Amino acid sequence: MDISAIEGEELKAVEFVEDFLQLRFGESLLKLYDWPHVLLPDFSVAFGEPEYRNALCAQIGEMVTTASLNEDDALTIELGNGVVFGLSLREEDVDGPESGSYSETGDKTDAVEF
Repeated sequence: MDISAIEGEELKAVEFVEDFLQLRFGESLLKLYDWPHVLLPDFSVAFGEPEYRNALCAQIGEMVTTASLNEDDALTIELGNGVVFGLSLREEDVDGPESGSYSETGDKTDAVEF
């Protein structure tokens, strides 16, 4: 799946919704049912760790430099400040049949699950 449309877009919002995460980039919406790692320059933070929410939210306003989604391997989003959001999509690492969905327009009617 191609998510390169978010490259050059600003991370507009980080939304925690019950048991999933939504990331908004311009009009595009990335919904994640598994929690990505936040790879900061000096350390990484995972869901459940004390600074996870702060690490994600601190990236609001940053531009996406590269974004890739390989459905059998990983989702990777690198921001202009060097921070990376990473999510393994390998079968042994996912919790359910889908790991998330992507909509280039932000409308759930055209969202594609992965």
